[in-house]
Amino acid sequence: MMWLSIYLPRLALEVSARGGRSDRPVALEAAERSTLFSCNEAASARGLHPGLSLSAAFAIVGDLCVVRRDEAAEHSALKALAAWAGQFTSMVSLTPPQSLLLEIRGSERLFGGRASLLARVRAGLDGLGYTTRLAVAPTPLGAELLARAGRGRGLTASRSRLIEELSKIPLEAMPLEARVMAELRGMGLRTLGDCCRMPRDGLARRVGPQTIVLLDRALGKIPDPRTPYSPPVKFDRELLLPAEASGVEALLFAIRRLLLELSGMLTALGGGASHLDIELLHRGRPPTCLGLGLTAPSRDAEHLLGLARERLERTHLDAAVERISLRVHEIVPLDALNLDIFERPGERGQDWQSLVDRLRARLGEHAVVGLCEVAEHRPERACELGDRLVACQTRETTQGRRPLPASFRPLWLLREPQRLKTRDGKPSLGQVLCLEDPAERIESGWWDGRDVARDYFVARHDDGARYWLFRERRPPHRWYLHGIFS
Repeated sequence: MMWLSIYLPRLALEVSARGGRSDRPVALEAAERSTLFSCNEAASARGLHPGLSLSAAFAIVGDLCVVRRDEAAEHSALKALAAWAGQFTSMVSLTPPQSLLLEIRGSERLFGGRASLLARVRAGLDGLGYTTRLAVAPTPLGAELLARAGRGRGLTASRSRLIEELSKIPLEAMPLEARVMAELRGMGLRTLGDCCRMPRDGLARRVGPQTIVLLDRALGKIPDPRTPYSPPVKFDRELLLPAEASGVEALLFAIRRLLLELSGMLTALGGGASHLDIELLHRGRPPTCLGLGLTAPSRDAEHLLGLARERLERTHLDAAVERISLRVHEIVPLDALNLDIFERPGERGQDWQSLVDRLRARLGEHAVVGLCEVAEHRPERACELGDRLVACQTRETTQGRRPLPASFRPLWLLREPQRLKTRDGKPSLGQVLCLEDPAERIESGWWDGRDVARDYFVARHDDGARYWLFRERRPPHRWYLHGIFS
């Protein structure tokens, strides 16, 4: 097996700061006392560091922005990252409070090798706004220790190479109790290599057997099973903005990061979203709700971001936004696409669906509708307006029926059939029309009191226009115009 460890050294700070770009110094206040737990680069550059008291921090940096630590939000973010990472492997394990473990042996070939896989993981994490350290090792604890120590070089499955790399790691990277750490340092030990060179029995008597167990797990001498993470069946995430914002670009920056999380989770589950609920939450005011309905399920983050942009640019905000939430209540299966080797951009069958989604986002959910097929022979009742423009196409495909030829019936039907004048018993529309096709006879509707008995014809005008006419089969045998061909 080969394990990839993702270590997030600034997770506690980035949970509340990754919602936007800011050069302002930001620090995280420890939950248990009034000291700094973490600082961003701007704060560190001005002399702040973890452990500094708040009063001293404000004395050094007057415009410091302090955020209180939220451990529940950190754990929620770690689980969301685990769901996102499922797109790279089926085995993802949480190692709270700041790490994830991915078993990648079976994924390396799928993604074009280890280097390509690591590059994709690193690029994805950068897009989500997280500072990370990556390391690969044949044992899960070994990978975790290497990532914590910042020694992120990929390793082979060689036991000797693993021992060589781990021996250089300082004791501070080990998850040891403070008492055990003080005891080991009092013995003059500084690295894992120093511990490995000590007599096992003597070391166990001095600091307890747990230290020996940790060393053996890291070196692969004993099993180190990990519990796989199972992602939820819905997506529900909230992102706190580093400062209240009302500009479209600032809001889209945060929404994009939420959509990237969603896209990774949907890829892992092999599904898509057909409806998204975006809420812009204000301080002391009701939230602004943006619902995005899709013509077909999708997990394309850039397409979804484009729809969010269309909606945001036409939404008036009564107040600045403090937080943004994104919810998908139902994840639907999304079939994989078979790509044509000769396919050119713009020729995919899904392009019209993307256009409809953009129009709906710009004009409103109910401003763009389509025609849905109805099991009815009477033309005026054979279709109805529907909000699912793919309904007719889907039914044709699943039932194996061939669509009617384009010339058989027109798409443009008059709201009410228009009675025509006749000359010598033939229909006239300014002049006598030439009947082209054999008649289509329709007799239906006797059960609902709206029965019809008609013979339909395609007729041509001298100017080239084509019409769809019918003649009553019952006296007085009048002619009517019912549709127009393009």
